[in-house]
Amino acid sequence: MPVCQKHDLIPQMIEKYKKEMPQEDHLYVLAEFFSVIGDSTRIKILYALFESEMCVCDIAEVLNMTLSAISHQLRILKQARLVKYRRRGKQVLYSLDDDHVKSIINMGNEHINEMYGAQNIEGK
Repeated sequence: MPVCQKHDLIPQMIEKYKKEMPQEDHLYVLAEFFSVIGDSTRIKILYALFESEMCVCDIAEVLNMTLSAISHQLRILKQARLVKYRRRGKQVLYSLDDDHVKSIINMGNEHINEMYGAQNIEGK
């Protein structure tokens, strides 16, 4: 790959872009956020919670997974503030933390559909 010999941008624009770049700690948190949703099991859990709140047993049944596996992933999603929970008696019900979570996943789907078309991506 050839290496550029000169900058195509004028120095003022380079400085502007440098100033507008988020701080390193913000970029780190953003990268961590995307690493949390970058797991297919966690994406499945989020999809399961799109329409209504569910208990761990129901999520495990929908995804055909063990309770412990679902609980482990829910803990990660809670720490990232992607899901929240509430108690109803002895039962704990999980739901999406807010509408942003659904929007982020929907935007990802839109991007994928633009890349691959509306076709099913199975087998890529």
